[in-house]
Amino acid sequence: MTTTDIDTTITVAADGAVSALMRSTSRQWAEAVDHRFVRELFAGTVDDAVMRDYLVQDYQFFESFLSMLGACVAHADELDAKLRFARQLGMLAADEDTYFVDSFAELGVLPDGYLDPELTAPTAGFRDLMDESVTSASYPQLLIVLVVAEWLYLDWAESQEAKPSRQVHRRWIDLHRGDAFHGWVQFLVDELERVFPTDDDQGSDAETLSRTWHQAVALECDFFDNVYEN
Repeated sequence: MTTTDIDTTITVAADGAVSALMRSTSRQWAEAVDHRFVRELFAGTVDDAVMRDYLVQDYQFFESFLSMLGACVAHADELDAKLRFARQLGMLAADEDTYFVDSFAELGVLPDGYLDPELTAPTAGFRDLMDESVTSASYPQLLIVLVVAEWLYLDWAESQEAKPSRQVHRRWIDLHRGDAFHGWVQFLVDELERVFPTDDDQGSDAETLSRTWHQAVALECDFFDNVYEN
């Protein structure tokens, strides 16, 4: 059962490494889940300029995210996990990319505007973190970044029941909630708990993973804030 300080539907071991990581960033996590952008998204009141900038920047993670999933196929230590990552790759190519392209058309963003935009600092920072996890060839390192990215989105997407009328708002929420996405995030969390280093001689590895977790959570919060600062 979860012992985190925020309401989450993901199950974690009370005395496990993932629960400790969640507790260490519970304040930032809760702030992200209740961010102004999330509230306005559910209300359907996000300014089109804000939604456009948010999606343009978020799309810049797509290639790196695919690379992370591919690296997990290569470096996961069990066949079932490799197959799970491979299936998720297919889902992203079919569903999420289609959402982005359709939304850019609705918001009037031309390909030049979303294929090679100027990156904000949080976007550049998180993309660098993703690329570093791929270069590390470390399954736990890849999982740390994936868990933060996917679990945080699940929590804000499940924080309200409202369904805004416009597709550009509603589909972004629906992509990050529901049984399929919940099962995906639970799988990631379970895998991270399973492979998280626990032996005393691996203390430095655990510290590295903890630093990456904190860095990823901070960048996610900065990413939400930045769309309003711009």
